[in-house]
Amino acid sequence: MRKMIRVLGTACIAVLVAASVATPQARRGGATAERQAVYYPGPGEDWERRAPAQVGLDARQLEEAIAFAKASEAKQPRDLEAAHYQSFAREPYGEGIGPFKARGDPAGVILRHGYIVAEWGDPQRVDMTFSVTKSFLSTTVGLALDRGLIRSVEDRVAEAMAPVELVMHESATNGESTLLPFETPHNRKITWDHLLRQTSDWEGTLWGKPEWADRPTGEPSEWRTRARLEPGSAYEYNDVRVNVLALAALNVWRRPLPQVLKELVMDPIGASQTWRWHGYANSWVLIDGLAMQSVSGGGHWGGGMFISARDQARFGYLTLRRGKWKDKQLLSEAWVRMALTPTPAQPTYGFMNWFLNTDRKLLPSAPASAFAHLGAGTNMVYVDPEHDLVIVARWIERSALDEFVRRALGAVKSR
Repeated sequence: MRKMIRVLGTACIAVLVAASVATPQARRGGATAERQAVYYPGPGEDWERRAPAQVGLDARQLEEAIAFAKASEAKQPRDLEAAHYQSFAREPYGEGIGPFKARGDPAGVILRHGYIVAEWGDPQRVDMTFSVTKSFLSTTVGLALDRGLIRSVEDRVAEAMAPVELVMHESATNGESTLLPFETPHNRKITWDHLLRQTSDWEGTLWGKPEWADRPTGEPSEWRTRARLEPGSAYEYNDVRVNVLALAALNVWRRPLPQVLKELVMDPIGASQTWRWHGYANSWVLIDGLAMQSVSGGGHWGGGMFISARDQARFGYLTLRRGKWKDKQLLSEAWVRMALTPTPAQPTYGFMNWFLNTDRKLLPSAPASAFAHLGAGTNMVYVDPEHDLVIVARWIERSALDEFVRRALGAVKSR
């Protein structure tokens, strides 16, 4: 039996966003715009709900949009390990090395002005989120920059890297005990910005996966021997290079990235204790005499962030509020501004995995100012500053995203 959409509400409280996060319409109002406190949910279940009409949404159109999302369920098997072996495992070195988990029903959350307006499926179920993980990874780099552990994203990563001592594993890199991931002439030129924007063209093998084996194109005879592109000159979505960034961030922090994220972001925004961020069976290193797992930036070979739609919505709301949560700036405004700056080689991409709607190419039905944290599945955390809206949609066909967003925005009746 189809579950009823939960569209809930309490007494209406009119909320206008403060000037720092105001809609474009409010900003145009200048000093005369009314300023009131922005709503932030408390931890766990301390999250207020509003009926659609109370926050300027049409309930019927919202229900129709959600029905469309549920009807557009992803076609891949719900057994995500089986799905892996039907897709990525066909690549060279494609075997899984991290955990997988069978997914649940399509699920999602819609926030307006921070209030829960609608939910569907099981928003508290913990599932893989694939490359949405990259947005959590880049966040740990932003936290390091904000604290001076990284001086500038224009710095070369090699300058911050010590030799990486491996915890030996039968499938570690060819029996080596130490990694020097930025020691080739090409790799020494790579900056943090290049890695964050997926424009590094890093060369090498990490955790048993050569970078050329990820989504290989062109002639197989040239996969290993092609000339390297100058860092910054070309965009290539590549999960081996993402995992290199995770290893570099671990080296800078000298503590596991899930601990960094939990202490500095997830606990302050009131996220649950159910999310987990995994690496691989062979991605263990020694730092300061302690074994630490270098986590992955997605679920390409398993692993990555396992998280609920509710916790995704909290993270999306943090990015809507440009890194601020209540009275604390968890991520600096400068970092968010950089994350939302188009990559010259790929203008619809900011820092991983902030997908931008530059020239409305990503989602033609959405404002150009909207952005999304995207991963396979499809998992989408849609963030819309113009409409003060966050939408989490899980397990929806990628081809249905724009139509779903169009229908959801059709429910907006007032600012």
